[in-house]
Amino acid sequence: MSQLHSPVNQTLYSRGGIITEGDPNFCIVRLRMPAGMITPAQMQGLGEIASRYGINDLHFTTRQTVELPHVDPSRLEDLVRDLERNGTPLGAEREEVVNVTACLGTRHCKFGIIDSVALAQEIDRKFFGRELPVKVRIAISSCPNGCESERLNEIGITGTRRPVRDPGLCTGCGTCTHYCREKAIEVTDGVVVLHKDLCMECGFCILPCPFRLISAEDPEYRITIGGRRGRHPKVGRHLITVKTQEDVIRVVDRIIYWIYRQASSGQMLPEQLDELEFDEFKKSIVKMIEG
Repeated sequence: MSQLHSPVNQTLYSRGGIITEGDPNFCIVRLRMPAGMITPAQMQGLGEIASRYGINDLHFTTRQTVELPHVDPSRLEDLVRDLERNGTPLGAEREEVVNVTACLGTRHCKFGIIDSVALAQEIDRKFFGRELPVKVRIAISSCPNGCESERLNEIGITGTRRPVRDPGLCTGCGTCTHYCREKAIEVTDGVVVLHKDLCMECGFCILPCPFRLISAEDPEYRITIGGRRGRHPKVGRHLITVKTQEDVIRVVDRIIYWIYRQASSGQMLPEQLDELEFDEFKKSIVKMIEG
C-alpha cells in the first residue's frame, strides 16, 4: 500500500467486498446483490456512479453480482457511501457468507417449483457477511435442472416435487414418458410404471398429462453441503430434505453455526466434512426437523 498516492481508509480497504487488483494501486469493488436482482433505477444509478468515479466498465460476475474494477482506493469512502445510497452496497469475498445466488424460480420460470428469489433474499437478510473460518457460498435452484449449480456450493438448495399417479384412472397413453428426461417412466402392458430410483422429482411430467391424472405432493427443499467449483469441482453431500422455507432457514442457521464452531481456516469446507463428523451432524439435523 506504500505506493498509493493518497490516504486510504485501511479499515474500509480490509472489508471483503474490496479486492486488490494485479496493480496494487487499484482495487475491485464487489457489490451485494442477493439473487442477482436489481431495479432499473439501481442499474441506472450504477452507471452514473461508475462515470462519476472514472470507471469505464462494469463486470457481471458468475455469482450474480457486479464488480467495479480499477478503483482508486483513496476514493473508496465516497464510493461506498454512494453505493449504499443507490441500494447496491458493498459485497463480500473473504471467509464469510458471500452473495447468495438464485434462479428466477416460480416468479418467471415455467419449470420453477419454489420461490428461489424470496428464499435467497431471506437467507441474505439473515446471514450475509457472517464471519466464518471458511468462505461459504449459498446457491438456490428452483428445480433439479440446477441452473445455479447449487450442488457445487458449500450450501446448496434445490426445489423438488414428487409426482403422484392414480393407476386406476391412468389410460397408459404414455404422454408423460416423452417429458421425462431421466427415462424414469415407461409404459408396460398399458400401465405406466415410475422407477423411483431414476426420478429426480422435477415435476416435468405433471402438467403434460392430457387427462390431468398426475398430481404432485407439496414442493420440498433438498439441502446439500460441501460442494465446490474451481479447479477440482465436487458435488455436495445430501444433508436433508425439508418441506417449508422456515425449515430451510432453521437448517441453514444450524449449518452456519456448525461451521463457525467446528471448521478450521486455511482449508475449504469440502475437505473438512469427514473430520467435522458430517454424518453425526446430519443425524442431529434430521432429529431437529423430525423431533
